[in-house]
Amino acid sequence: MTSHLLHLSTDAPFQCLSLTAELQRFVQVHGERDGAVVVSTQHTTTAVIVNELEERLLLDLQQWLRQLAPPTTAWKHNDLELRPGIPDDEPRNAHAHLQALLLGHQTTVSVNNGALQLGRYQDVILVELDGPRQRTVSLQWLSA
Repeated sequence: MTSHLLHLSTDAPFQCLSLTAELQRFVQVHGERDGAVVVSTQHTTTAVIVNELEERLLLDLQQWLRQLAPPTTAWKHNDLELRPGIPDDEPRNAHAHLQALLLGHQTTVSVNNGALQLGRYQDVILVELDGPRQRTVSLQWLSA
């Protein structure tokens, strides 16, 4: 097994970044033709999804997530004064944790003859839910 860490910067509270080109480079560098790539975020306020990277769909995604886990709700996780050892700059981000739970932290993409097996409109996307921040995504090669 081979692994690689992608280090990314996000610049908005909600942002979707395509990881597909980085995955294809990882597959090309790895050299094997058949297998799979496991893509995992290393953060509890981001998600990894496979979907269409289309502007209006991403706006719908953001709206849907806000409806299901609104930032303005009085979430218990945001009661920072009740949580010991919390730094002064800790954000009130329970909504981002809950939104990430809805989307998931990992996906696996099959590779056949050196090509990612994604459909015409599919992209592997990192979804930032609590940015802007520095983020790390793990890529792991699984050989056939």
